[in-house]
Amino acid sequence: MKTRPYLKPISSAILAAALCFSGASYAQDTNSATNNTKAAAAKSGDTQDQYPDLVELDPFAGISTYGQIQRGLDMKLKDGWLAGGRIAVNPNRWFGLELWMDYDRANVNFRLPSNGGVYPATSPYAGAPIPNYSFHAVNWMWGLNPVFNLRPRGSKFQPYVTGGVGGVQFTPTGDAERTARDATINSSFYSGNLNDNLQVQFNYGGGIKWHLSDHFGLRVDARGFWSRNPTYDLPNYPDGGIYVPAHDHLNGFQGSIGLVFYEGKVSCDRFASQIPPQFQPAAPIPTPTISGAEGQAICQGKPVTLHANVTPAAGRNIAIEWTLNGAKQTATGPDFTFTPNNTGTFNVQVTVTDTTPAPKAPERPKRVPVRCWPEYTIPPNPAPVTATTTVTVNDQGPTISAVSADPNQLVAADNNPGPHTANLTVTAAAGPCSTNLTYKWTVSEGSLSNDTSQNPTFDASSLQFDPAQNQTKTITATVVVTDENQRTATQSTTITVVHTPVWKRLDDVVFAKNKDRVNNCGKDILIDQAAKQAGTDYDIVLVGHRDADENSKDVYGAPRRGHDRRHRAEHHSLDEQRVLNSAAVLSGGTATCGNLDPSHIRVDWVGTDQTSDTKPGLCGTSNIKERKGSQTSEADKNRRVEVYLVPRNSQAMPPAVKNVKPLPEDEVKALGCPK
Repeated sequence: MKTRPYLKPISSAILAAALCFSGASYAQDTNSATNNTKAAAAKSGDTQDQYPDLVELDPFAGISTYGQIQRGLDMKLKDGWLAGGRIAVNPNRWFGLELWMDYDRANVNFRLPSNGGVYPATSPYAGAPIPNYSFHAVNWMWGLNPVFNLRPRGSKFQPYVTGGVGGVQFTPTGDAERTARDATINSSFYSGNLNDNLQVQFNYGGGIKWHLSDHFGLRVDARGFWSRNPTYDLPNYPDGGIYVPAHDHLNGFQGSIGLVFYEGKVSCDRFASQIPPQFQPAAPIPTPTISGAEGQAICQGKPVTLHANVTPAAGRNIAIEWTLNGAKQTATGPDFTFTPNNTGTFNVQVTVTDTTPAPKAPERPKRVPVRCWPEYTIPPNPAPVTATTTVTVNDQGPTISAVSADPNQLVAADNNPGPHTANLTVTAAAGPCSTNLTYKWTVSEGSLSNDTSQNPTFDASSLQFDPAQNQTKTITATVVVTDENQRTATQSTTITVVHTPVWKRLDDVVFAKNKDRVNNCGKDILIDQAAKQAGTDYDIVLVGHRDADENSKDVYGAPRRGHDRRHRAEHHSLDEQRVLNSAAVLSGGTATCGNLDPSHIRVDWVGTDQTSDTKPGLCGTSNIKERKGSQTSEADKNRRVEVYLVPRNSQAMPPAVKNVKPLPEDEVKALGCPK
């Protein structure tokens, strides 16, 4: 397994040159065709179908090059030779379809060593420098390509471009697989899984074909290839042996030269000047339109004149026929007049027919072979065309041009400032035979006042919402406009009502005098009520109080890291420490404490401020069975922490909150889970 120097592929340059040459050939041929007459081209033997090109058989040989996978061990398929064959069918002069297959010699080399460059401990050569791995391989490639000729089929000199899709079977040789599975080799390179690998390939390129005779020619082809990189069933990650990273792609190039064997008859082009062209179908009759009744208020007894707008092609004859409600009329020209004798809808149709006589087929000259003389088909006259319209007599009711709500977005009435009512407006017009209009409004939810006027008022106050949820309701307001003939028009508009959830208050956590300990009842409130309801919808806001007859400072203080609870911390007030202990119960995460994310807790402490109502709840009674000194009473109600559930990210706070703050997480973490 030797490491060989890497030769950069010349595929891009060769492919670009081939395409350039094809384009130049096409341009040269186009200029020649422009400057010479068809007769001169026929004389030179270089016009379309001068040579039989219906089927092509092309054995070929050449070279192939491949790019390098720039990851992992830098896998490179070596440049090599190829051989194969193509079969093509050319159904028309500019397009062909080609099926091809080739055998491509493409040995594989890993340009970087595996296993850090040394043999692993399990190898007989443990610790010795390891060579780069390589193995013999071939590629079986096949595909189906459309071929786009830059000169017409049958030309002596024919450049082309092509692109298609197919498959490529990347196949190690039998010797390579046996070597890879050898116990010694496998123990060093983990190569035992080496195997075939099938990938989809895309190819693109071009070339040139030359007719050397009617049925024999020469072809040069250059094309690029793209496919997913082959893994050869090796690992796609470094496991100590050879591997091929997945999800890369491989670029390649093939340059080939081959013989072309053509099948088909010699063209009849030499008789082209003596063969008249086929009859061309007459252009379709333009679809007519009917005008004359638009923009009029048509009434019973008033004559109506309609006009068929149609222009036949030059040299064509047409006939016109009218029907009214399915009955044929006597009018045969482009104008038709009738007088409606009742109200309702009249259906009018005009039919235009081409009446031009059919041409005669030409006769074949004796010197033109029968096989070259086309069968002339006399095209039928274009199909008749029709147009229809309806004329409505005195049957138009009221119309609504606009329905609106101002404003069209309201807020729910529960504790939310903002507009709760909207003014509705309808703009309507009577029909040509009516004048008096009445109005009736309805709404899908909510209430209306003056619902029989053009401008009623909608009130959203009666809409019901879940107080804990962000909700939006779309209200549909519909108006029915009626004239004196009981003809109606209906239209709707929508009003959006937005509800923002309001905060919730739970029972207060009550403390013993001059104490900051959260008793069991307080823990029930914090853990079983507050923490369980917080979830994804609410944050918890804690507001601390102390009574006027309590110490202004915490008796025991917050514990500092490395100290026990008896250490005093004079910088914390009693109301602040009660809040911090309550937050620790919510977020301590051990023993009897909750595990709420501290970022979902906000705090405030207001000293002896008792302007908010107390809510001792269950903890304000003496029925709680706890340890001595843990019971609460009516006298304790001012020694408290208020507990609120506030919608997540809400800036609106309960009145008791004076200066809400984020929870000081470091101090609460230092508290741990209060006992």
